[in-house]
Amino acid sequence: MDNKELFLKHQGQTTPYPLCMEVSKASGLYITDTSGKKYLDLVAGVSACAIGHCHPRIVKAVQEQAASYMHVMVYGEFIQSPQLQLAKKLASVLPDSLNSSYFVNSGTEAIEGAMKLAKRSTGRSEMISCELSYHGSTQGTLSIMGTEQYKQKYRPLLPDCNRIVYNDISSLRLITSKTAAVIIEPVQGASGFRTPENNYLQEVRKRCTEVGALLIFDEIQTCYGRTGRLFGFQTYDVVPDILCIAKGMGGGMPIGAFICSTALMSKLKDNPKLGHITTFGGHPISCIAALETLNELCETSLVEDVKSKEQLFREVLKHPKIKEIRGIGLMLAIELECAEETIKLVERGMEKGIITFFFLFTDTAVRISPPLTITEDEIRTAGKIICELLDN
Repeated sequence: MDNKELFLKHQGQTTPYPLCMEVSKASGLYITDTSGKKYLDLVAGVSACAIGHCHPRIVKAVQEQAASYMHVMVYGEFIQSPQLQLAKKLASVLPDSLNSSYFVNSGTEAIEGAMKLAKRSTGRSEMISCELSYHGSTQGTLSIMGTEQYKQKYRPLLPDCNRIVYNDISSLRLITSKTAAVIIEPVQGASGFRTPENNYLQEVRKRCTEVGALLIFDEIQTCYGRTGRLFGFQTYDVVPDILCIAKGMGGGMPIGAFICSTALMSKLKDNPKLGHITTFGGHPISCIAALETLNELCETSLVEDVKSKEQLFREVLKHPKIKEIRGIGLMLAIELECAEETIKLVERGMEKGIITFFFLFTDTAVRISPPLTITEDEIRTAGKIICELLDN
């Protein structure tokens, strides 16, 4: 059997039709397959590779840390410099009310930890999320997913999980004194990068404060500069009680975190002890990668350049078959006429050497979420190829 046949037989699959590109190496904005063909990556591992593939700063830090120590003890017992320095750096760029970080392995784990913390601190059980929201696919995060399609085969799930409508201020009345937390993406990801309108996030914040519910922002995709600010909540000037981050923070390594005040986080350390535990969470290699990614973003103009790069994408992607370009910063959704066109664009784009991708809850849009390091020339090249494909 060739590698594709082995891949399909021996690795767990997520769809009937995986893209099956066989990767040889990745560097900067480009992924190279085993035939030597290079692809301009406009997806960044679904917003995960914020500063590109194998950034020299990340590679050096990871190699040095691996030579020093890797996993030594379950999370929270030993003082490990990569964890401590990352927590300190995050506290320095976040508001005072978000000064304590709990490191985990992924975005869905960050949401799980935040949900537990909300229940523990409020004594309430109701979790409210939005229609068409995506927060992960574990049993807990599946319970707050905003569509029934991916949930129905796995019930029963967590009770007391209800939904409001994103951008519908009238539905905020469903947030009550029974609500432990409202979990919301500042920019909805799976539905095709839908952004808040009419001060929606401010109104959610106001309602949560009124009824004593915690506000949890799922910034798994919007963190680490993707909106043109380090964090999405800064773009919209609304501070959550708990901030969940992952994807782009790791520089290509797996890591996530939920972040809140020291006082709130302390609820997990006693009565009962070990209120939340993880073995590999805060792995020193992942933490050093996340720290150096954050340092790179803070020490360069990459984040402030996001807005001009967004504008250039919007200029080069003007085409009669593009009905709309949604999103903000370098998280853009190209809305087309039908699902068939999105499939053709992704598949033929691969043939032409560009990588785009689909969204989970809409089949008429194509994802553009490249590394923040993409250049103006690469944006123009990508726009030209996409428009030529749409011509045909």
